[in-house]
Amino acid sequence: MAAPQEQIAPVTTQPGATPAPVATTTAQPAHNKNSPIDQKDLDDWKLRFNDVLKRPGEVVNSKSAEGSQSWFSGFFDCFNPIDTCLITYCLPCITFGKTHHRIRKNGDLQGYEPINTSCLLFCGAGCFGLHWIPLSMQRMNIREKYNLQGSCLEDVVLSCCCHCCTMIQSDKEAEHREELLRNGGVQQQYQSNTNEMQYPPKTG
Repeated sequence: MAAPQEQIAPVTTQPGATPAPVATTTAQPAHNKNSPIDQKDLDDWKLRFNDVLKRPGEVVNSKSAEGSQSWFSGFFDCFNPIDTCLITYCLPCITFGKTHHRIRKNGDLQGYEPINTSCLLFCGAGCFGLHWIPLSMQRMNIREKYNLQGSCLEDVVLSCCCHCCTMIQSDKEAEHREELLRNGGVQQQYQSNTNEMQYPPKTG
């Protein structure tokens, strides 16, 4: 008598039992929080440069409105404090970046890093002898924000002739004005940016 043959049941693979293939995704480049480059700062500088390029004559001939305030810090008072003087003389980009952070990002310098986007921008411009461009733009920004006396031509001349004195005066002025704003004593004296600059009338 023949032995019964053993029947082997077919093995069916369940859809869920199939091992999932190992995902091989390409890592997306994430923003390095430790990088000194801030995209917002880059975009801000681009907008400001483009604004100047759109109306160069109007910007160059602009001046502060009548009734604007005098500068608190003297232009030639650049040896006081001495630490700011030495840092600016040796590493002007540090002072430039600090002033930019104070007037454009945080008056208390919260989140400030010595090596930042504006610092590197100033270094790059200085390599081509164009440091006076961002420096004069920064000085003009200070006049606009705090309603101070002056003109764009004056900003350019001072930035070209003595960038150290210009940076020290700008840094001290921004520190003084931001402290006043924190104390809330002179906020009513500042005008909006739209009314604090006078542009020459268009001719033709």
